[in-house]
Amino acid sequence: MTAPFLPAPAGTPLIAGRSTAVTAALGELDGRTVSWFRLEGGKHRGAIGVAEGDGIERAVRAGLELGIPVVGIVSTSGADVGEGVASLHAWGRVARAMSEASGVVPILLGVVGPCVSGPALLLGIADHVVMTRDAFAYLSGPDTVAAFTGVPTTHVALGGAHVHDARSGVAALLADDEDDARAALRAILDFVPNNTLDDAPRHRGDDPADRDCSVAAGTVPVQSTAAYDVRVVIEDVLDDGAFLELRAAYADNMVTGLGRLDGHPVGVVANQPCRRAGTIDIEASRKAARFVQWCDAFNVPIVTFVDTPGFEPGRDLEWRGMIRHGAQLVHAYAAATVPRLCVVLRKAVGGAYIVMDSKTLGNDWCVAWPSAEIAVMGAAGAVQILNRRELGVIDDPARRDVERAALEQAYEERFSSSYVAAERGFVDDVIAAVDTRRSLAGALGRLATKREHEPLRPGRHSNTPL
Repeated sequence: MTAPFLPAPAGTPLIAGRSTAVTAALGELDGRTVSWFRLEGGKHRGAIGVAEGDGIERAVRAGLELGIPVVGIVSTSGADVGEGVASLHAWGRVARAMSEASGVVPILLGVVGPCVSGPALLLGIADHVVMTRDAFAYLSGPDTVAAFTGVPTTHVALGGAHVHDARSGVAALLADDEDDARAALRAILDFVPNNTLDDAPRHRGDDPADRDCSVAAGTVPVQSTAAYDVRVVIEDVLDDGAFLELRAAYADNMVTGLGRLDGHPVGVVANQPCRRAGTIDIEASRKAARFVQWCDAFNVPIVTFVDTPGFEPGRDLEWRGMIRHGAQLVHAYAAATVPRLCVVLRKAVGGAYIVMDSKTLGNDWCVAWPSAEIAVMGAAGAVQILNRRELGVIDDPARRDVERAALEQAYEERFSSSYVAAERGFVDDVIAAVDTRRSLAGALGRLATKREHEPLRPGRHSNTPL
């Protein structure tokens, strides 16, 4: 395997001699200049003291000033206790620098060992984190957790890579070893520009933009409650072999990832019908919202595939703030200014339909398959509400079922059809499933010159529903 970080010409190290735990320099990553650093080893297993904090902060600020990505490899035991409170301020300065660089240049981190205590918060600021399978990260260690809760635990059970892959969402990808982690960081970086003022790099392949999507068309069942894997549809619509799913195990009822469409990098958001029936819960909302916001920051167009029966119901979800977290996804889409394309595959129902980049949220090109259901609620539920008295006076159960079926069919034809949505301007076009790739590729090409306008209000930024 070719070394992912090639030494830059002499004179480009960003720090020299102050610390044995951190190195930082301007280097080459697959032909692109990046500001990279490595934190590991030293006297206290990568602990961040004043010198280490200065080195990493300088690397981040160099990336910000030069408009190039920041890439780091991290293995740290936390703040250096031997340096006292100064070590806390050291990683605090790094956090401030990363916050200032956030959304301006890509920030990618690879965790190849421990990343604990306060400095672990830096993982939450980074755009994407890749962890090796033997890495772990947490704020409070096993001893502290056991003393406070009375429940014994281990490094791996508390913050192992599998925890951050499936439960916390901190890790975008898992890697077998450090070489694999660096390859994963390269793969992510290949889809994004150097900074927010650049366009993402386009790489044309051999996959024709106008080919049929026969696999996608044959994957989605007609029955609205039947499960299928939406990733099969995504992979058939995008360029062959170009889809890189991120946070696959976390909130797996929502799929997010990077891909290419006719060579253009795109971010993909999709409901996953084979997980929790494609409903949207708190974690799915948060996962998709941050991904949409990140794509928007780095000029990556967003393609959304919709097949959802609604928000997941539940008292616990409501108590935990489903309203607030669901609003994160609404806000992220509504604020996004990159080209936004949407395909309604089978059903888009209720509030979940609106939050999945509906036309009125500012979507640029929304299409639906002919059999798609677009409605305020499902026909069965609507008939139960609207025709309860009418059905209640029918004594014969068999005749009642026949009448109910007829009413549901009439409701679907009048209110739920994709053609009705198109007539009302909520859908730009109704397309055959096999035409999905060519329709999206054509629309993306026409939207390539879309530019952000000056904000209508002078405020520094909106108050997002974090």
